[in-house]
Amino acid sequence: MRGKVQARGPWFVDALGRTLLLRGVNLAGSSKVPYTPSGATHLSAGFLDHRAASFVGRPFPLQEADEHFARLRAWGLTFERLLVPWEAVEHAGPGQYDDEYLAYLRTLVERAAAYGIDVFIDPHQDAWSRWTGGDGAPGWTLEAVGMDLSKLPAAGAALTHQTHGDPFPRMIWSSNYGRLACATMFSLFFAGNTVAPRTRIDGIPAEDYLQDHFTQAMVRVAEALAGLPNVIGFDTLNEPRACYLGMADLASLAGATWRLRGPMPAPFQAMRLGSGATLEVDVWDMVLGGYQKVGEQLLNPEGVSIWRDGYCDVWRGNGVWEGDTLLRPDYFAHTADFAQVYLKRFIERYAAAIRRVNPDALIFVEGAPGGEHVSFGEDEASSLSLVNATHWYDVLTLYSKTYRDDLTTDWHTGQPVRGREAVQESYVRQLAALKESSVVEMGNIPTLIGEFGLPFDLDDGAAYRTGDYSSHIAALDAYVAAMDENLLSYTWWNYTPDNTNAHGDLWCGEDLSIFSRDQQTDPGDIDSGGRALAGIVRPYALAVAGEPLRMRFDLATRTFELVFRAAPSILAATEIFVPGLQYPAGYAVTLSAGSYEIDREAQIVRVDTSGVGGEVVVRIVAVPQQAQA
Repeated sequence: MRGKVQARGPWFVDALGRTLLLRGVNLAGSSKVPYTPSGATHLSAGFLDHRAASFVGRPFPLQEADEHFARLRAWGLTFERLLVPWEAVEHAGPGQYDDEYLAYLRTLVERAAAYGIDVFIDPHQDAWSRWTGGDGAPGWTLEAVGMDLSKLPAAGAALTHQTHGDPFPRMIWSSNYGRLACATMFSLFFAGNTVAPRTRIDGIPAEDYLQDHFTQAMVRVAEALAGLPNVIGFDTLNEPRACYLGMADLASLAGATWRLRGPMPAPFQAMRLGSGATLEVDVWDMVLGGYQKVGEQLLNPEGVSIWRDGYCDVWRGNGVWEGDTLLRPDYFAHTADFAQVYLKRFIERYAAAIRRVNPDALIFVEGAPGGEHVSFGEDEASSLSLVNATHWYDVLTLYSKTYRDDLTTDWHTGQPVRGREAVQESYVRQLAALKESSVVEMGNIPTLIGEFGLPFDLDDGAAYRTGDYSSHIAALDAYVAAMDENLLSYTWWNYTPDNTNAHGDLWCGEDLSIFSRDQQTDPGDIDSGGRALAGIVRPYALAVAGEPLRMRFDLATRTFELVFRAAPSILAATEIFVPGLQYPAGYAVTLSAGSYEIDREAQIVRVDTSGVGGEVVVRIVAVPQQAQA
């Protein structure tokens, strides 16, 4: 067992001094929405009854816990990013916490510990809330600043699956970061004291009110889980966004930091639309290498206002515009340093609050996807026990739902990459840059890729009809090979126990779960229900008695190699996860130094290098099927 996970410079280590590579899943994709009544986004019933929701049963009912935790352990995925949206804790109203959910959560994490599974808590959000096209914040947060949830889609202030219906355009949900409701809430959350000083909630500045309630909800989670040794830490906030902050001209989409998909009003247009104007706006779509205008569309033809009686548009109330006149087009320009000023300030407040409850908690920090990281000095990072929990995706495959090994788009630059070797090199290079930023910009801290994954409904779900997952396996092999090349820890996006072929992860048409009941042909087989497992369940070094130098797995030959610089003072063994799924006929182990033992039940090879210094090479090679006989 690895024991308590700690941060030491750029590595994770255990109490025995071994270097750890942490690998697991996001648990779960459907945890974004309530369990009762079902919040699956293709359903509209009960959507507006937000205070009565319950997340008890997310990620799965307790009676299923043994099944899922046993499966994850068997697959070597024992470090989970556990989704706990703010809404799950405080949905009933400000300061009203769901004690039943918190008790459920504690029991769930205790059960995980029985399987040697560690977790870190992710207060997950996408596009602020379910009513603004995503998930995360309670519905009352929007009402608190004067918004009528029922009016948001009609005024173009939000695009939701629940009101749009099927088919819901793929990956269009993220464009909500530029629509009025989400953009307003995030701008208030991070910088309300600066950009909306006149906006108060119950007499408290909006920024302070929202951040305090969010943080206190997560403090309640920390208190509920207090004393559980397998709670390793807390994420800050999933994929934070600047939204309007830093925009130079509110009359333009130039410099927008959000995805331009579908009808996209410029910020001033969005403000007017939300107050009842009828306007024609540009329609955008993604093309290779960027976005382009593809048409125009009339929005809010009925002249609906999203503002409840007694409220007006937040930005009008703060002097940004009046009538049909934009008074201050550069109103947000002075807030351009989102990461280093506003996001960093939030992270420091949040981390301090969590660590007052759990002083040993690691704080998993995220910057804006594909954007700027928050900079920390080594002393700052060490005092807060920070981890860079950035995300990475093969963007072209994610958006197109078609995988090509000779074509991709760089996650950071948005530029196309062509050719098989160039694509693989690009994956490695992109991930190397993320890891380097942890060292150079963020105070020499460990890196864990908090999300990466693959749509399993590639090519319109062809594999569900044919059973051919070869494209999926090739993609996953390429991604994990790049992770291995950089000796990275990661948590897959995602494992969803109630995934279906028809509705995916039950959220906005996404279907990235590595497990589905619809693929489960034999409930007695722990691997049944797994998707493209050959690309996912692979050997890797769990714990290294020294410093890892290189790790590679050749899927074609089932050959694994680990090279590490042994630390003679570490008496505990190096542990390598070796899944039977990859070695049905067994395997042979060779060492350049030390000795080894095989624990087939645990799927572990233990390498003893106590007293040994210098580089050690471990090779594991598949035994041919005929040799077994």
